[in-house]
Amino acid sequence: MELNLKKPICFFDLETTGTNIAKDRIVEIAILKVHPNGNKESKTWLVNPGMPIPAEAAAIHGITDEKVAGHPSFKELSSEIYQMIRGCDLGGFNSNRFDIPLLAEELLRAGVDFEMKNAKSVDVQTIFHKMEKRTLEAAYAFYCGKQLTDAHSAGADTQATYEVLLAQLDRYPELKNDIAELAAFSTHNDTLDFAGFVRRNEEGEPIFGFGKHKGRLVDEVLEQEPGYLGWILNADFPLYTKKVLTQIKLSKLNNRLG
Repeated sequence: MELNLKKPICFFDLETTGTNIAKDRIVEIAILKVHPNGNKESKTWLVNPGMPIPAEAAAIHGITDEKVAGHPSFKELSSEIYQMIRGCDLGGFNSNRFDIPLLAEELLRAGVDFEMKNAKSVDVQTIFHKMEKRTLEAAYAFYCGKQLTDAHSAGADTQATYEVLLAQLDRYPELKNDIAELAAFSTHNDTLDFAGFVRRNEEGEPIFGFGKHKGRLVDEVLEQEPGYLGWILNADFPLYTKKVLTQIKLSKLNNRLG
């Protein structure tokens, strides 16, 4: 089976210095771009994170400070990476909760105005967990009948993720071969900022998903407590979260001026 695509989709995987979306950095990124006509292109980059790679992270993916020495920083690679994913939907394994948020942080930090408004995201892990409740290695063995011998290598994980999605479409006739449908099925919550700090309520209105104002309308909080946005902008929140809240604030001001 081939994916039914209306535009290209980029399956990607990150190896990183850790799991903190706001603080950690990418050390390897692999992208497999699949076009509607079935053509594929792939690229893998080693990235110098500009910070020491913790031993516990290196023990998982095998990428050390010595291995990335001399390689470009993410900022130096950002234009090339963005051009590859620009205008595409995105796919990955646990990508909605980790890879896409961290990639967004790196791109915004590099000065690239990354947006997901017109893109769909298919999280193969979510589909797998809803159907079978396993890990990527188990998913690869279960769906594809193969052993993932090079796990935690970004290139191997990316290829395996793509193959697992194709096998899932073959196995589950109830899954529609449509990126919008797969994206909806693999989304955990209706979040606006990846990290879940800003969500939508049942009426589709932005609400806070954390802290003392959890569940309250963003517009209402920013109106009654103007300093709250300033605190968030100066605190250790993901850049994409700050961008979303700023956009909401500016939209409110523009509506008033209009």
